[in-house]
Amino acid sequence: MNEVIQFLIRHSYSVLFIWVLVNTLGLPIPITPSFLVAGAMAGIGKLNYALVLGISITASLISDLFLYQMGRLRGRKVLSLLCRAALDPDSCVGRTKRIFARYGARSFLVIKFIPSMNPVGSSLAGIFRMDLLRFFVFDGLGAFIWIGFFTGLGYQLSRQMEYFATRATRHVPWVGGIIPIIFAAYIFWKYIQRRRFLHGLAVARITPEEVKQRLDAGEDLLILDLRSALEFGVEPHTIPGAVRLPIEQLEENHHKIPRDRDIILVCA
Repeated sequence: MNEVIQFLIRHSYSVLFIWVLVNTLGLPIPITPSFLVAGAMAGIGKLNYALVLGISITASLISDLFLYQMGRLRGRKVLSLLCRAALDPDSCVGRTKRIFARYGARSFLVIKFIPSMNPVGSSLAGIFRMDLLRFFVFDGLGAFIWIGFFTGLGYQLSRQMEYFATRATRHVPWVGGIIPIIFAAYIFWKYIQRRRFLHGLAVARITPEEVKQRLDAGEDLLILDLRSALEFGVEPHTIPGAVRLPIEQLEENHHKIPRDRDIILVCA
């Protein structure tokens, strides 16, 4: 355990850069504890706080700019890839789209605090052709607020964290082994939840080919296009005969939807 700690101390900046980079690219690894520890190490003089902040923000901006460009070039395909890596696929895109549609570039000031939303938000900015300079400014400010908050908190609590870590490793030598076990259990539980969600999605899903076959057969279907105004503006095409009802208006207008025929929902 001491060897691992010494390695992390010697290569702290490199490890921090890679950790932030892969997290903001969408890999579901815990990042908040890393910021707290880095801030605490700066607080006790083991690291330089300005370097911690600068390296972390740089790593975040590099991955975010990469996802922004991927969104511009690859469109929705990059969202599909990100959702495969996400631990919460049911909320991977939906919540981010709603926040993004409402607040635009300002959403980057808050979405970094919400796990899995940051990579989706960066990709959406590219898909919706947000101005690059505007994206860079708000994304950079959001990264500064996000990283500065948690590293600053670790910096302020550095003495308390150092005391706790010293006591824990001295009196409970195996405490370091608990962290990987907890992390593995968390990943496993999220994987089970993901499989359940995907199974339910497969049951409820209908392919475009099946919809066309049923329409060609003359079936009386009601097709609701639930895409937001932002999504519809980017891709203003829908199925002939479909009723436009943005998802944010669904709750207040649900009584207008007839219940006497099959309803097909178009979400993306």
